[in-house]
Amino acid sequence: MISRIHSSILQGIDAIGCEVEADVARGGMGDLKLVGLVETSVKGTLSRIQAAMRNCGYDWPGPKVTINLAPADVRKESA
Repeated sequence: MISRIHSSILQGIDAIGCEVEADVARGGMGDLKLVGLVETSVKGTLSRIQAAMRNCGYDWPGPKVTINLAPADVRKESA
């Protein structure tokens, strides 16, 4: 299952469009990945994503979740 939303990222003082795609696969090992030229500091948000879903009362959707931040050629940094 793939879900997409449109968002934006900041590059300097400019806002650049960003598409966030989430894919849930039912098979395989339990895993959460963040892809799309993300900085190491951004990858630290994975535990916050899981905590936010748990605190909102949502069940974790599946054993393998991949979150893609597009466009892939633009570096994503945390603030």
